[in-house]
Amino acid sequence: MNVIKNVDIAVNANVYNDGKVTSRTFWTKEGMKKTIGILLPGRYSFSTDGEEKVEITSGFIEVKIHPSCSWVRYGEGEFYVLPASTSFELQCKEIVEYVCSYSNN
Repeated sequence: MNVIKNVDIAVNANVYNDGKVTSRTFWTKEGMKKTIGILLPGRYSFSTDGEEKVEITSGFIEVKIHPSCSWVRYGEGEFYVLPASTSFELQCKEIVEYVCSYSNN
C-alpha cells in the first residue's frame, strides 16, 4: 500500500456525477494542494482552472483533452498533465484511483 504521510486533509469529500467520482483534498507539509480520488466506470467531463498533474495509482483510464479529438490511455504508474483553463473528458471501464497535484494552491 502506498502511503502519503504528514498531510492535512479536508474532512468533506468532493463529490461529482451523482457520486461516481469522489475525491478528498489534502495539503502536504510543504503546502502543496492535492486530491486523492476514485472514478467508477463511466464517462465524465470536467474543466480545469490551473494546471493539474494526474497520477494513476490503480486501473486504466482514457483521457481526451480538448480541442484534441484523440483518446489517450493511461494506467497504474503513469500520469498526464492538464493545461490551465481547459476542458477534458475521461472514460473508464473499471474503478480508477488517482492522485492529482495542483499548480496553484
